[in-house]
Amino acid sequence: MNEFLKTLPNLVDEIKAVQDIIITNIVLIGQTPAPTFKEKRRSTVFMERLAEFGVDEVTTDGYRNPIGIIRGTAPDKPPIFVLAHLDTFFERDIVHNYTVRKNQITGPGILDNSLGVGVMVSLPILFEKLNLRFESDIVLAGTIQSIGKGNLRGVRHLLKTWPTPIRAGVCLEGVELGRLNYFSDGMIRGEIQCNISEIKGTFYKFTPNAILILNEVINEIMNLRLSQRPRSRIVIGKIAGGANHGKIAYKANLGFEIRSDSYKMVKSIYHNIRDIVEGISHENEVELSIKTISNLKANRLKFNHPLVKNSAAVLETLGIKPISKSTESALSIFLSRKIPSVTLGITHGENYYTEKATMDIVPMFKGIAQVIGVLKAIDSGVCDDA
Repeated sequence: MNEFLKTLPNLVDEIKAVQDIIITNIVLIGQTPAPTFKEKRRSTVFMERLAEFGVDEVTTDGYRNPIGIIRGTAPDKPPIFVLAHLDTFFERDIVHNYTVRKNQITGPGILDNSLGVGVMVSLPILFEKLNLRFESDIVLAGTIQSIGKGNLRGVRHLLKTWPTPIRAGVCLEGVELGRLNYFSDGMIRGEIQCNISEIKGTFYKFTPNAILILNEVINEIMNLRLSQRPRSRIVIGKIAGGANHGKIAYKANLGFEIRSDSYKMVKSIYHNIRDIVEGISHENEVELSIKTISNLKANRLKFNHPLVKNSAAVLETLGIKPISKSTESALSIFLSRKIPSVTLGITHGENYYTEKATMDIVPMFKGIAQVIGVLKAIDSGVCDDA
């Protein structure tokens, strides 16, 4: 492995020589809309590109996750998974036209996660051009139903039903380069919905406003005392409601996320929020409901785990400073099944969740080199005795 590390910086220029194919894959994937639960068209493009690159096997699992398998030289070795989620936050009615400039590509969903999928689709041709072989099979998985209400159903099903042990996993995300995730907090994402009855005969002394009712809920949530050990936080991420500027809002909804080192603490905070919702609903005589959208239990590798240490060494060899923080993503599902895994970011970008999301092209080549370096580390056996 040490010998391969020495060659990594030289790979960057060799990867850059294939940039036209990589950029084409990113654009083809990105310009194919894939909102959660509607990823079929992107899945088709994903499999077509893998077939064009001569991948040994292209198929889907029982949940329609598209998969490509590059056969290794040692059939007795468990496979290594490379995974990127196919779905994005943007609906089909958004114009998915990408703009390619000299140093940047701009378009909706490119950073989360069309870039990650496009790079993953490019790996077979890169392995061929760089003359790279692996002992393990490399499984390239584009998972569906990952974000939001998808609740990572695609990856949950894929790993639950995979028939053999899995050697390790590498999850790809568009940004940021230097990202090295190896742990996941416990998390519950929820929605609170307020409905004011417009039925004839309903009497209110003062007609309530759904937005103001949710404002009361927010104020009460902000008054909750959160523990520092285990570390906990509540994020209010979305709020919407009303029909126009001059009419009282009869419907409104609020999106929130609870995170903590301890899933037990996450559930406790959720129960407190549920009590707040029930209390305000009763006091104001309005229909106020709370529901869970997605959830994850806390999982982690230790920092001294060989995969973490070797991944950090790969990044540092390329002059990339590793940055580690919790990620509530597919990584958690791998770790929950005792599969050593990390999440890596590919490049730098801006305007993450807007239609003008933009990725930088040049840093991407180092980002791809790090992925190859981590795969080589896993294939050399760094996780086998951990």
